[in-house]
Amino acid sequence: MLDSFFNAIFGVIIEAWPLGGVLVVSFVLTLLVTIIYKYMTDQRRLKEMKDEMKDLRNQMKQHKGDQAKLMEIQKQSMQKSMEQMKHTFKPMLITFLPLIVIFSWLRNTYDPVGTLIGPLTWIWVYIISSIVFSFILRKVLKVH
Repeated sequence: MLDSFFNAIFGVIIEAWPLGGVLVVSFVLTLLVTIIYKYMTDQRRLKEMKDEMKDLRNQMKQHKGDQAKLMEIQKQSMQKSMEQMKHTFKPMLITFLPLIVIFSWLRNTYDPVGTLIGPLTWIWVYIISSIVFSFILRKVLKVH
């Protein structure tokens, strides 16, 4: 489908160093997804909701013995979680289809390679590196 496009961008590093290719692709995709997420969500509101959720968790700890109060706090927590999910749904939809296309290309490119580090195939290297890159990029770009 878009194999020639992706090969033109990432092909040189993949041929020279397959592990490095996965790391570069992982970093680039994670950066793009993080930027899209940052600018398509209301970061101020997400920060407020995150703080409210933290406060609700603290209240749940304080009211462990009071089932009625605990149920009330859990209801509020569920409402906040649903609101938070509504805010993050649009960027997820926008990034989902391009990521599926890129993963198809990655699978076609890396399945013949086999393992990259010990028993880890490209998908595991991608997942682990994208988690690390996401954590770092979210801190650097101040994404909530």
